Amino acid sequence: MDNHNIIIRVATAADKVYSKTITDEMEDSANARGTGIAKRSPEYIEEKIDEGKAVIAITDQNEWVGFCYIETWSHGEYVANSGLIVAPAYRKSGVAKAIKQKIFALSREKYPEAKIFGLTTGLAVMKINSDLGYEPVTYSELTQDEAFWAGCKSCVNYEILMGKERKNCMCTAMLYDPKDHYEPEETKQYFEENKKGFERLIRFKQWKLLRPFMKKDKNGGNGGKPKSLFHYLFNL
Repeated sequence: MDNHNIIIRVATAADKVYSKTITDEMEDSANARGTGIAKRSPEYIEEKIDEGKAVIAITDQNEWVGFCYIETWSHGEYVANSGLIVAPAYRKSGVAKAIKQKIFALSREKYPEAKIFGLTTGLAVMKINSDLGYEPVTYSELTQDEAFWAGCKSCVNYEILMGKERKNCMCTAMLYDPKDHYEPEETKQYFEENKKGFERLIRFKQWKLLRPFMKKDKNGGNGGKPKSLFHYLFNL
């Protein structure tokens, strides 16, 4: 990683030059993880930039570093900080956390009454969210807006999601409710105290949800508050 200064700010029209790079990296990252995110086009990214709903990270040499954007659902009742992506050379450097902090602050500024939620397959993002005050929840506490769930169709795990009647999938759901929430210090402590448990449960979830599909492949088929981790996170 170059030792350039990294600038994290609300994206402007001039940043549209990075839209294709951003969407290509989103797709490459999802393929590398073997999990999916809602596929977005460069035009969609540019639309979010025009709306003032995107945060970008670049170096002082104008090299693209990272990106994230805001989506709204259920007539603004729910907000998602979506599409978080960091260029490979800048991962594990704290950039992702800084971008999440910036997009979270922008979401709170634009939609102070909205519930902010996210879906993630990674423990690192769970930690970042916990530091901001997000809590793990069941899918039933997320928006039920059909347009949001339609975005999951491009995910490799969509069949699992629908097989579970949208009640569970590979992703973990997390939520920040401005009207009913723990303080970030509390959610951060909760995550740290239960980190190993989260990690084991994520592995167990992957095994349990993927097992039916592994069998199909083998046989030649087509292929509110965190109290109880099993009850609130996985509902298995």
